[in-house]
Amino acid sequence: MAENIYRILVINPGSTSTKVGVFDGATEVFTRNVAHEASKLAEFTSVSDQMPYRRDMILAALAENGVDLSTIDAFVGRGGGLLSLAGGTYTVNGVMLDHAYRGANGIQHPAQLGSQLAHEFAEQAGKPAFVVNPPDTDEFCDYARMTGIKGVYRNAHLHALNLKETAIRHAHSMGKRYRDCNFIVCHIGGGISISAHRAGKMIDGFDIVQGEGAIAPTRCGAVPVAGVLDYLEAGHTIEEARALCMKTGGFVDLLGTSDAIEVCNRAAAGDKAAARAWGAMLYQLNKYIGSMATVLEGKVDGILLGGGMVHNKDLVASIERGCGWIAPVSAYPGEFELEAMAAGAIRVLTGEEEPKLYTGIPVFQGFDG
Repeated sequence: MAENIYRILVINPGSTSTKVGVFDGATEVFTRNVAHEASKLAEFTSVSDQMPYRRDMILAALAENGVDLSTIDAFVGRGGGLLSLAGGTYTVNGVMLDHAYRGANGIQHPAQLGSQLAHEFAEQAGKPAFVVNPPDTDEFCDYARMTGIKGVYRNAHLHALNLKETAIRHAHSMGKRYRDCNFIVCHIGGGISISAHRAGKMIDGFDIVQGEGAIAPTRCGAVPVAGVLDYLEAGHTIEEARALCMKTGGFVDLLGTSDAIEVCNRAAAGDKAAARAWGAMLYQLNKYIGSMATVLEGKVDGILLGGGMVHNKDLVASIERGCGWIAPVSAYPGEFELEAMAAGAIRVLTGEEEPKLYTGIPVFQGFDG
């Protein structure tokens, strides 16, 4: 009997565009980056108010390319606005839609629209809707959560979708299952996620939202707390300090650009400030990757690099020099976000994985005692 090949439509809303794709199994049939005018998006009060506008533009793009919703077996949206949850593929339900609509995690981001759009299309086609490894995936071990301030905990804000898919793919290339491997997995792009994966769970990592880890193109990375206090006492606002963690820090603050290629070229041309910032990022990448090796007690099957900056051969070579003694370094330039969402749905449809239920109850709510 021939194996079923499921057709999946995936939706990944971003700040100025929505990526959509159709996959027959693992084979890409169609992808499109649907651009949105910033002036049009500015007309909407909240992210969720953009839903009808983005929906209609996606439907128009699908129609132009001959994609009929009735041929789709499942719809997958990028999860966003949710409270912390374990990794996996989740069926879109009422609680999830409510949390996505209002941004229950307190972070307004276009990813909130993913589950809402997938649900609307699925309802129209009479098929299931899912999200896969949303941004708030949290599988941290207890020790990873602790800080030295009572009631202040480390959180899991990472590029979970791409990190986990890279690990799943690399394990498969080794003839193993993700849950049978230990990896250090990095996403190196506008933001940098460095994470430790043990036996199929992402047990630790550096928060890309709250100012941890390496300097990145748009993020300040880890900064001494006293230095932040001095920054505030100098007249800067709390809002400015928060923005440094996600939007205006890193290369943007140091060099006035978020373009890593530009920074690298400026460094090569003799710009001392650019060379210092680029070199510091490489130095910190190695330092934080090394720290994840200790979390895994040196039992590391591979160091995996994904994200747009991994196209830079000097960056990969730096990590090979600095961390290659820990485990083999493997580069996966770019990202697998669309493919990862399709793969998660297929694992459920084929029975390889059970769909999970989003309850809205955070996986971590503090420690007892």
